[in-house]
Amino acid sequence: MSRLLAAVLTMALAAALAVGAALGVVALLDARPDQPNTPLITYEQAGRGS
Repeated sequence: MSRLLAAVLTMALAAALAVGAALGVVALLDARPDQPNTPLITYEQAGRGS
């Protein structure tokens, strides 16, 4: 009986760790820094005054 309880507890702990690891990976992948949407080159002044 004690070995069965140990096996069940081990399986429950392993499942909880797997779920936690999966959620951690998803959180890391979702935590991208915000990238500014500013162009490096603009052509707004092209053709004026030249």
